[in-house]
Amino acid sequence: MRPILLQGHERSITQIKYNRDGDLLFTVAKDPVVNVWYSVNGERLGTYNGHTGAVWCVDVDWDTRHVLSGSADNSCRLWDLETGKQLALLQTNSAVRTCGFDFGGNIIMFSTDKQMGYQCFVSFFDLRDPSQIEDNEPYMKINCSESKITSAVWGPLGENIIAGHENGELNQYSAKSGEVVNSIKEHSKQINDIQSSSDMSMFITASKDCSAKLFDTTTLEHQKTFRTERPVNSAALSPIYDHVVLGGGQEAMDVTTTSTRIGKFEARFFHVAVEEEFGRVKGHFGPINSLAFHPDGKSYSSGGEDGYCRIHYFDQQYFDFEFES
Repeated sequence: MRPILLQGHERSITQIKYNRDGDLLFTVAKDPVVNVWYSVNGERLGTYNGHTGAVWCVDVDWDTRHVLSGSADNSCRLWDLETGKQLALLQTNSAVRTCGFDFGGNIIMFSTDKQMGYQCFVSFFDLRDPSQIEDNEPYMKINCSESKITSAVWGPLGENIIAGHENGELNQYSAKSGEVVNSIKEHSKQINDIQSSSDMSMFITASKDCSAKLFDTTTLEHQKTFRTERPVNSAALSPIYDHVVLGGGQEAMDVTTTSTRIGKFEARFFHVAVEEEFGRVKGHFGPINSLAFHPDGKSYSSGGEDGYCRIHYFDQQYFDFEFES
């Protein structure tokens, strides 16, 4: 499994994202650049330039026409994917932590941080209404004063969003009314990442409490738990097998203060049915911050604190492998 190494950032990777077809991979980092690559060979296709601070999140719509990015420069920006032109600039009062297109690509949501005296908000914009963009006025804003949102994804059919909070809570917010439809607390610490399964029936959370958990998207019912001995920064579900991959490690500021044994920064593969680990992939020189499976399940990518993104194509052994419990 020789990885393809993508070098396009000067700082730590914050999020990586495939488009629906899987031919493109988007990477953002704690530098102001949004990169797009061909996933088949790691060639850089282009960059989206305009942010002036760390970029925390990126998303691409269903039919690969638009890119959305949120940054610590207090803005969320919409880009034309092909030309790299900036189509919309939405100013906020604090850093944009999460962002995403709904299923149809017409509605976007993003959440802002609780900082500098401002509360955490989730804002919803309808891209079909130019006045909302021009006036910088969302059609709905949800105040999350209790605990800031650290990760959020759209639920099935764009009816709600599922948000993970700093205190370990999971909330389901209605995209129509903004009300909390469902709320649970299965994690004891911050939720770092939420990713849905390919059919949107399940989602997996990654948390600082050294675990990743699988939930039902509609009911938020807890299904499975995958435990490690380090904080989990990201987790992804395979689209073809009952496999999950987890990545993490210590936080960057803790790395120098504790004994760092080499080999704690692997991507770790677990089988969903029995919740047991069956494989590890080494490579990064620091914690893994973001993971994503290719939509065809034949490869996966990881973005690390070392600023590199690695694309791993699975060997034949992986497809022949049968898990014996």
